[in-house]
Amino acid sequence: MAARYELPTDGSSKVGVRQFVIARYEDTFADLAERYNLGYQEMLDANPGVDAWLPKVGTTLQIPTEFKLPDGAREGVVIDLTGLRLYYFPAGTRTVYTYPVGIGREGWSSPLGTTRITEKVANPSWFPTPSIRAEHAAEGDPLPSRVPPGPDNPLGPYKIRLGQSTYLIHGSNKKFGIGTRTSHGCFRMYNHDIEEFFSKVPAGTKVRIVGDGNAGKAGEVAGLDRS
Repeated sequence: MAARYELPTDGSSKVGVRQFVIARYEDTFADLAERYNLGYQEMLDANPGVDAWLPKVGTTLQIPTEFKLPDGAREGVVIDLTGLRLYYFPAGTRTVYTYPVGIGREGWSSPLGTTRITEKVANPSWFPTPSIRAEHAAEGDPLPSRVPPGPDNPLGPYKIRLGQSTYLIHGSNKKFGIGTRTSHGCFRMYNHDIEEFFSKVPAGTKVRIVGDGNAGKAGEVAGLDRS
């Protein structure tokens, strides 16, 4: 579930507080990230030098649940490519919800710019672009022209379209990629997060994409079907 905070009244841009836990035998950064609504990269950055898959039992681990709100208007949806997080400011409230997101990897940059949510679809099919199909074919992993809803669909249980493009906010069948730069330009969320976000955010909501994630061109979001 999202981290939910009241907006600061003192002009501050910080919400939340850092936490600390003692590593147990079964803990991994991926599991802790999902448990505390963080991305994998956030856990790595907060705990340099610690083995992400086998942190030593008894090690004190930082849980970086203090966040800096993006600059600019606190309205609608803001996706921060630098922080690998999505912020949602519901209209008529002084509240913010924040979620970790995966963004575009090198060569498949996520865009910068301003747009709106134009479509919301539950149980979506995925129609990979010719370029994505060519990439998979070259790696010996050919894709069909349509991937139906289900556990093999990389869009997960929901998709939200941005503008008239085919950049999407969507779920994922690979939770490890949340909070990292691994997508073809879209914004991936944990499935439980996209379910909550999908239920809260209305079509027509303004979306600003800011920051630096090896981002694409600024301006109105445009592009091809991604995942």
